[in-house]
Amino acid sequence: MSEMIKLLYVDDEPMNLKLFTANFKNRFDIRIALSGQEGLNQMKNDPEINAVISDMRMPEMNGMDFIRQAKEYYPDVRFFILTGYDMTEEISEALKQGLIQKFFRKPFNIRDIEESVRASVQ
Repeated sequence: MSEMIKLLYVDDEPMNLKLFTANFKNRFDIRIALSGQEGLNQMKNDPEINAVISDMRMPEMNGMDFIRQAKEYYPDVRFFILTGYDMTEEISEALKQGLIQKFFRKPFNIRDIEESVRASVQ
């Protein structure tokens, strides 16, 4: 088996971070961040991160703002949005522009996330 994909999950809700980690810790090498700024710091400190899943709605910096900033510095990392809401114009545009690979809905589907991340990173 190849080495584990390093995945950063960014969400401002501590319970969501716990839930995500519990579901994916055996599938990916998980890193977590409570905000977009913390996510940017994590990426700076760990250049091995292959993929990032970010919540859309967060205070200070939403998921798309975080991804736009991160992608400038880390163009090879694969980015995804996870949201409890429907597709928005902003998410649709991000998909068209290739800013994000895919968007996932909460409650998340473990198999869908695992397959999509693996397919985009390999």
